[in-house]
Amino acid sequence: MNFTLIICTYMRAKPLLQLLQSIQKQTLYPNEILVIDGSVNHETQQLLEENTFKNLKYFLVSAEERGLTKQRNFGIENASKNSSVISFLDDDTELLPNYFEELIKTFIDDNSISGVGGVAINENNWSLVEPNKKYNLKHYNLIDGYFAIEGQRNVVRNYLGLQSNLGPGRMPDFSHGKTCGFPLNNKIYEVDLLIGMSFAFRKKVFDGIRFSTYFEGYGLYEDADFSIRALKFGKNVINTKVQLYHFHNPSGRPNQYLYGKMVVRNGWYVWRVKNSHPNFNARLKWHSITLLLIMIRFSNIFTTTKRKEAFTEALGRTFGWISLFFYNPKKYNYLKD
Repeated sequence: MNFTLIICTYMRAKPLLQLLQSIQKQTLYPNEILVIDGSVNHETQQLLEENTFKNLKYFLVSAEERGLTKQRNFGIENASKNSSVISFLDDDTELLPNYFEELIKTFIDDNSISGVGGVAINENNWSLVEPNKKYNLKHYNLIDGYFAIEGQRNVVRNYLGLQSNLGPGRMPDFSHGKTCGFPLNNKIYEVDLLIGMSFAFRKKVFDGIRFSTYFEGYGLYEDADFSIRALKFGKNVINTKVQLYHFHNPSGRPNQYLYGKMVVRNGWYVWRVKNSHPNFNARLKWHSITLLLIMIRFSNIFTTTKRKEAFTEALGRTFGWISLFFYNPKKYNYLKD
């Protein structure tokens, strides 16, 4: 099964080099690697001229083609027609040696699967359940003999009855799902949402849809939007054998105010992609959870050392929520591919 890897990057030459070096160690190597660079300097280009990687093609895009969704679509357009799978990785990740072997095996073993996501092992907080210990489900998630401690916002949601009754990676009618991920138990879990740091789809998906032009620049939640629309082509799954490290390099990210605004507005957009006509109860829960998260973020001014970041993000979330009542993203046909 031929497959293409697309890496969209912006001003992250050194993290990209670390990723490419981890790809060199793969037990199954990509048939082609497309690096789509939106940088405003030539540091990444120079690095790739000094370091040779098999099957790699480099593209420095223009200002008009810059931004995550545009760069991803650019990569798709330039991918080999012989590829059966197109895979994406964030430029601040590093792979375990069998990453692609397990990824491609997932597609081969089940033809009904059209999207596969991996797991960042350095962000995984699951542990084996201890015998004879009782776990308060308001404070813990339990899956297949493993437990994970709930974060503050989810504990509050549990007590207020605002938590999703679906598993991780599933989107309820009111959109705010569980974000705890899955234990590293070598199992495969069916989901709605895949994470853009590590996902891949069969070529037939890209023959039908592209990444949405609604998302510009940083493109928060563009991966969720695409995952939802890809469901009409088959199942999305998380394979816990497809493992990598994700380091969340801070360069290229928006300031906290813009991030907070995007969390709310882009979150609203993705909610309506999945549930275009929510009922009253779903609407009430979406807005209640959004306001709750705003309040919690404001409270972080007093509970964390990063007070300025908490305050500016909370302001962004607040403005983003208020703005929805005056101009929401309805002008975009979010039901159109």
